[in-house]
Amino acid sequence: MSASQKTRIRIEKSGKRVRAYLGGHLVVDTTGPFLVWEVPYYPTYYFPEADVRAELVEDGPGKRSPSRGDATAYTVKVDGAEAPGGALRYAESPIEELRGLVRLDWEAMDAWFEEDEEVFVHPRDPYTRVDVLAASRHVRVEVDGVTVAESSSPRLLFETGLPVRYYLPKTHVRMDLLEHTDTVTHCPYKGTAEYWSVRAGGNVHEDLAWSYPTPLEESRKVAGLVCFYSEKVDIFVDGVLQPRPSAR
Repeated sequence: MSASQKTRIRIEKSGKRVRAYLGGHLVVDTTGPFLVWEVPYYPTYYFPEADVRAELVEDGPGKRSPSRGDATAYTVKVDGAEAPGGALRYAESPIEELRGLVRLDWEAMDAWFEEDEEVFVHPRDPYTRVDVLAASRHVRVEVDGVTVAESSSPRLLFETGLPVRYYLPKTHVRMDLLEHTDTVTHCPYKGTAEYWSVRAGGNVHEDLAWSYPTPLEESRKVAGLVCFYSEKVDIFVDGVLQPRPSAR
């Protein structure tokens, strides 16, 4: 059993070309990135030192990981742009595979690309699947006892590790009770979402519904449909109230 198995860190080499940019300048360009599952939910990219194009200036000790060991933090510098603490090395990690690799902080970079497609939030997990299925189940959404949506032609989105999501046509949603907000989120599998708050029961419930106007290819069947945050609303499927999933 390898050190990575003993410490429950999964490491896999990816065949994708991966690039990251800072201030419009190339920081890394590699066809040999490593996917490292530091947490169970999604992986992080680590890179061979030879594929990092930016200068790495040592900052000092980074945050210690119980599994990966002691880290050294670096400022990433490239053509006048800087990201203090934007890189880590685990040169003496108990996990041998990590010792010659560089970890770039996702948020510290301005843009990430897998091949020629921009990726948001975190790397795509090769073990995560998104299925969107047309259904004839009767779905009703209540907020504070008020029916805000009702449809017998929902699209059900199944994403590995997440609760089923019910996407409904706007014509089946009380859009008069929804107030568009400035909130925008990104998903590496679905794309960019816009949000609405819901007015019901004399209250305004912030960012309770969302939609993907132009989703990525694997999720294109939910384009323009509205989904409600099932952890915070009452959803009835064929008349049966669904248990509220726990927020992850």
